[in-house]
Parts: sequence; C-alpha cells; structure tokens
Amino acid sequence: MDADETASLDLLRIGQSARVARMDLKPMEAQRLMEMGLTVGTRVTLIRRAPLRYPVVIQARGSQLSLRKTVARSIRVHIPEA
Repeated sequence: MDADETASLDLLRIGQSARVARMDLKPMEAQRLMEMGLTVGTRVTLIRRAPLRYPVVIQARGSQLSLRKTVARSIRVHIPEA
C-alpha cells in the first residue's frame, strides 16, 4: 500500500493496528466519535468482531468502541506494511 492509500477500518484483521486517516461520516457522527477520542492520526486496533462480522470492537486511546458496519466502512485508515 502506498503512503497515500487507505483502507476501510472493517478490513483490519483481529489484532491488527492502523492509524485513522479520515472519517467519511455525517458531521454529527464524526463529532461523536471525536468526542470519544477517535480522531485523525489515532492508532486503532481491531479487538473482535461479532459472529456475523458486525459490529466490530476497536481499541483507541485505551478505550474500546463498538462500531456499526456503516461506521466502520466509513473510517479510512493507513495500514502499515508488514
């Protein structure tokens, strides 16, 4: 992945970390996530998925957040190369 390429948060594997690049959400949804500490540049780790893949649980800044499918797909992250 090039430095300018991003992927949606829902593509992370369990235990994989990435940095938030942008949030393609409605302003109120983005504001709520930012209030919970999920901002551009924040390191996130996928902790677990529900049995049917959604919601997903991520860890960010020491807190765990559960995200719906539409929200997880709207958050773009930079995934470091292995």
